[in-house]
Amino acid sequence: MEKKIPKFLYEKLENQYGKEIKEKVIEGLLEEKPLTIRVNTLKAGIQEIKDKLDREHINYNSVEWYDEAIIIENEKEQRIQDLDIYKNGEIYLQSLSSMIPAIVMEPKKDENILDMTSAPGGKTTQMCALSKNEAMITACEKNKIRLERLKYNLEKQGAKRVNVMMEDARKLDDYFSFDKILLDAPCSGSGTENIFTQNFTEELINRSRKTQEELLKKALKILKKGNVMVYSTCSILKEENEEILNNVLPKFNAKIVPIENIKQIPILPVTIEGTVCVCPSKLYEGFFVAKIIKE
Repeated sequence: MEKKIPKFLYEKLENQYGKEIKEKVIEGLLEEKPLTIRVNTLKAGIQEIKDKLDREHINYNSVEWYDEAIIIENEKEQRIQDLDIYKNGEIYLQSLSSMIPAIVMEPKKDENILDMTSAPGGKTTQMCALSKNEAMITACEKNKIRLERLKYNLEKQGAKRVNVMMEDARKLDDYFSFDKILLDAPCSGSGTENIFTQNFTEELINRSRKTQEELLKKALKILKKGNVMVYSTCSILKEENEEILNNVLPKFNAKIVPIENIKQIPILPVTIEGTVCVCPSKLYEGFFVAKIIKE
């Protein structure tokens, strides 16, 4: 795939960030990312996985802000998928940026959590691991094929106490009520490799905005008062991030909780203090995360 950045994205990035930061973002988007894995602590210990990688003569690096994350050096995906630790569900292939929302969420024992758009299950299984399988998670997915993938990953990873629903989360009954909600919203993927596909268009951004706003409104309706939710996208455009929050939060008496437990990552300037926008780089995809409290 030839890496060519669409002209309209150049313009959007320059308008939002200015010329200097735009160039840095473009450079990051063009970088070839290494493979990254998350140790599934429901099935294996971190050192145990590192020892197994050593035995396979696979070079790797740790990640300062998250013990469970490992950066694989100079290995293709197939090589990792051939390992028993992958086949047994002891590790999960996941980008570093996409590990952030579940960490920000801090799922705890007996919390009733909704994952609104959960397939293929990376963040769902991560929340199960973080809560030691003691949180109660409802995982929504409207697409049947993606739903099957989600079920497969939940079983493979040993994720328990997950209720899977084939449902468009926007249509969930308002009688539902959750302690915490993760909304990893469908987006244009402007912080990822998706920008190099034919799928990436201005129309996709506009369509995503509409869905994001509808999902966020639903989330805030069914989130218990005084509780928190996480909104995230793999977009670096404020029209899919801060603008959505600014449009929706005031209507629900909801406010931003500053994110403080993620450090040492490359970030972009944001227009809402306390939110995080990860800058595309050699290691990271572009990603936006906001923690919200419904007062």
